[in-house]
Parts: sequence; C-alpha cells; structure tokens
Amino acid sequence: MPSTSPGPLHGVRVLDLSSVVMGPLATQIMGDLGADVITVEDPKGTLVRVMTPGPVPQLSGIALNLLRNKRNVTLDLKDPIGRAEALAIAATVDVVITNLRPGTLSRLGLTYEHFAAVRHDIVFCQAQGYPSDSPAADSPAYDDVIQAGSGIPDTFRRQGGDPELVPTLVADKVSGLTITYAVLAALLHRARTGEGQHIEIPMIDVMTSFTLVEHAGAATAIPPQGPPGYPRILNPERKPQRTADGWINVLAYTRKNYEDLFREAGRTDLAEDERIISARSRIAHADALYRDVAEILIQRTTSEWLQFCTDMYIPASAVPTLEDLVDALPEDEHPLAGRYKVIPQPVRFSASPGPTVRLPAALSGQHNDEVRTEVAQWPTRVGSALGTDQAGATDSAVATDQEES
Repeated sequence: MPSTSPGPLHGVRVLDLSSVVMGPLATQIMGDLGADVITVEDPKGTLVRVMTPGPVPQLSGIALNLLRNKRNVTLDLKDPIGRAEALAIAATVDVVITNLRPGTLSRLGLTYEHFAAVRHDIVFCQAQGYPSDSPAADSPAYDDVIQAGSGIPDTFRRQGGDPELVPTLVADKVSGLTITYAVLAALLHRARTGEGQHIEIPMIDVMTSFTLVEHAGAATAIPPQGPPGYPRILNPERKPQRTADGWINVLAYTRKNYEDLFREAGRTDLAEDERIISARSRIAHADALYRDVAEILIQRTTSEWLQFCTDMYIPASAVPTLEDLVDALPEDEHPLAGRYKVIPQPVRFSASPGPTVRLPAALSGQHNDEVRTEVAQWPTRVGSALGTDQAGATDSAVATDQEES
C-alpha cells in the first residue's frame, strides 16, 4: 500500500512538463525521494501509457513505475488557457522540468523567462537532444539517434562487429539521471544564494561525455599517445562465460585472482605465466587471458564457480534472465491495476526516510481539481511563508500573464 513517508525531498515541489522516459524518470526519482511532483499531460495522452501492455488502459507496465509518486493534470499547452494554467502552477513550485525543444518552448511562451516572471527563484531545467545554440537545436531526438551520435555504436565496431545500439534506453536514462543531479545542485545553490536559474541538458553532450570517460583514453593527451578506446572494455572476449550448466561472468582482475583461478583448475602453467604479473601486461594480453578463463569455467557448474569465487574474493556474478530479475522484485497494490511489481530506488539513507511509493501511478487528469484548488489558494500560503509583498508579486505576475494570453 502507498506509504506516507515524507522522504528527503519533502517540501520540494516540481512541475513536470516532460514526456516519454528521460524527464519522467528524473521526476519519478524526485517523487520517490519525497518531492511533490505535478505532471502536466496532454489531454490526448502520453506515449508511456501504451509503450508496453499493462493491466488496465492508460497504465502500461512501464507506466506503473515511471508515473508513480506524481499527481497528474491535463492541460493543452497549445491553448492560451492551458498555458496560463501551467504558469499559474509554476508560481507555486520550486522546479520546472521539460523536454520540449527550444523552438517549441519559445512558440508556446514557456521559456525560462516566462517562468521566472511568475517565480523569480525558480529552477528551470530544459533537456533536449541538442544544444540550443546549435543548428540541430530543434531536431527531433530519441534514444536511438542520440546513441548513434554519441560514439556508442563505434565501440561495437572496434570489437570487430557492425555498429550497434545498446539494447536499453541508455541515453534516455543517463540523461534522466543527469537532470536529477543538476536540479538538486541548482536547489542547493538556491538555498545558499536565493537565486533560481536556467539549466540546459543536451542529451548528445550527456552521452558523448558518458562514452568518453574511459574511451577518450590515450587520445586525451596532446599529442595523442594512442587511438581512442579503452582496450580491455573493447575486447571482443569480454563477455559472460559458459559453465557446465549455464552462464557466469568471472572477472579475474588481480594477479592473485588469476593465480587462484588457474591453480584451482589445475593449470599451474597459467598460474605462473608472465602475462598476469602486472596490470599493464594483463591489459595487453586481455584477449588471450579471457579465453583461458573461459576454457576452464566450462568444467564446473555456475554454483560451484560462484562459491569458489566468493571464497577467494574473485569478482563474479551469475547471469540472470530478465524474467529472473522481474520475479525478484517486490510487489505492491495499485487501486485500479491490482498487484504489480515495483522497481525500487537503488539508494539507502541512514537518516532520511528512504524512497517509497506514496502515490500509485495516476490516470490522465486524475488530480485536475485537486491541483487547481491548491493553486487558487496558493498566494495566501506563499504570503504566510515569504511575506505579503512576495505573495502579491507572484499573484500579480500570474494574473498579468493570463490577461496577455
């Protein structure tokens, strides 16, 4: 059942003007951590509600987790009334997150300047495919094309195959995590200075940076000390290994790891091999060493090797299927969808209340009346916290904007 645990972001209020996965993942994380997230959805619906089958209409399997801990209002942002309502809600929030493109934001009258006019200290996070000052600023961008432009497909080519995409929405999700930490940093800045600000997060920059952390490699130096690409990671032999009854991934990383593994398999010749003496030599001969390890792992079962690796402190893991991972998830009850699997937040706090499901995924427009009532009452509430002058200024700015619309 939903929890009432406030969470470490209790008191932070977020207006979510994003869709699909990138922005909604960021706001899901913030909602899980206790923020009051208000998601604006087009009256025609959003793609995430139908991306996979689900137990009831409007709630796909993805939506059950991605839309949790958020309240939902429906507004047509192309309509002046919908735009005015969005700005009225913005006057009550700390953060606005959007993945609308720069040109669209400008045409709709929903730029940072418009939001800062209704709340001067607002944190406005704008995430899109490409930088707003680039020729591609208003180009459509999805995970596939951002992966393609980030260098990831070239890593597959360097392994000896064709360029490929990672079979997960890595660009959307890494960008969503980037939105989260950028917004939290901006909130910390505001707490120290009283200043809001505009944050821009181009997905292509996020993913290029992500790819090059290790793969810029020797090419980082001037002049280059070698080609880009981290050899061990690009090694085609770097992959799960077969055992007598399944799959495992054993990463012999140190000289002792290799010695213990080879001796256990009766390969004293390999345990004394000069290739494992230093980190530099292990990297240089990684392909052959990966093959040597693979040849001995097939001699025993997965459980036998896991026990040995545990005993000898050799990094190792079983290779579960997606079904295995889903089966291991905890369950919760949705008031409409019934029992479902919850994807937990992977963080644990020693002092703050941990991430919880306080609100199950909402239907489209479920909180229209509730949020509108709050917004209508907000100037008084703001005034009690910040002083009458601030409350009046906020209320006046919203009214003026509505008149202009």
